[in-house]
Amino acid sequence: MIKLLSNNAEKISIYQTAFAGGASGAVTRAIAQPLDVLKIRFQLQLEPIKYGSKYSSIFQAVTSIIKEEGFTTLWSGHVPAQYLSIVFGIVQFTTFEKLSHLCQRSDPQFYVVHKHWINFCNGGIAATLATVTSYPFDTVRTRLIAEKKTNKAYRGFIHGLTMIIRCEGPRALFKGLLPTLGPIAPQTGIQFAVYKLFTENILNKIAFFQRPTGVLGVVESTLLANLIAGSVSGFAAKTALYPFDLVKKRLQIQGFQQHRSDFGKQMYCRGMLDCLKLTITEEGFLALYKGYGPSMWKAVLTTALHFAVYDEIKHFFLRIQT
Repeated sequence: MIKLLSNNAEKISIYQTAFAGGASGAVTRAIAQPLDVLKIRFQLQLEPIKYGSKYSSIFQAVTSIIKEEGFTTLWSGHVPAQYLSIVFGIVQFTTFEKLSHLCQRSDPQFYVVHKHWINFCNGGIAATLATVTSYPFDTVRTRLIAEKKTNKAYRGFIHGLTMIIRCEGPRALFKGLLPTLGPIAPQTGIQFAVYKLFTENILNKIAFFQRPTGVLGVVESTLLANLIAGSVSGFAAKTALYPFDLVKKRLQIQGFQQHRSDFGKQMYCRGMLDCLKLTITEEGFLALYKGYGPSMWKAVLTTALHFAVYDEIKHFFLRIQT
């Protein structure tokens, strides 16, 4: 929404950036958590997604989960998911802004000429750091979503965290980190590059998507434009790298299969490549896109909200300081 000109960047403190990043993560997670639950349940189902399987469609999955486990199950793992989103948002946006500011100050002309590639690289670096920092929350969240509420392994986030460390060791909190780090840099790089392209070079050139007034003479795109740009960036990034997300989820439940016996066949794999091989040989190549439907809705919604809420809060801070 706001061009990262050095005078604007300097007006936003690191604490304001961190607050905006954390708040955007919290709001996005609260709204989109049910889609995440559906996505993970589909990803962990080894049987073909068809009529008669445990989960055969989004509507059937929702009604089945509510009927068997209760409505609140759609927000399973919400506490660690909130920690995940808040920590991820703080680290990601703070790192991205600081790296962008550093690039601008170092060589303004080079930044202007190559800003899309710079946004791609800075977004990837920021997301990698944010992923490593917040990953244990993701593992606990996945376990809480994966278990059936009538066959609980954990009483909640703290119990789940302590039991994983006690029974499987601290390294278990980072299961699936490798296939996560592989696509996270290009995926988030795509998100930042596409979002900035649309908000700074396309939509803000159209009068309908321009705010009536800008900050420090910069033409700003509206909230609607930011939501559209975020949706497009989320769709592009998720589609390109979705199989890695499926593999990550399957690795995160290794050693936890006994608590998922009611969900059907379980997969036992030794690592990322083994998981990929077993998924393709036993379920077919298209199985790498299980859960793609709810995942895509989630990606479009969360990316749009993530960027839009962050930029709206940043816009508010700039307004009150000018």
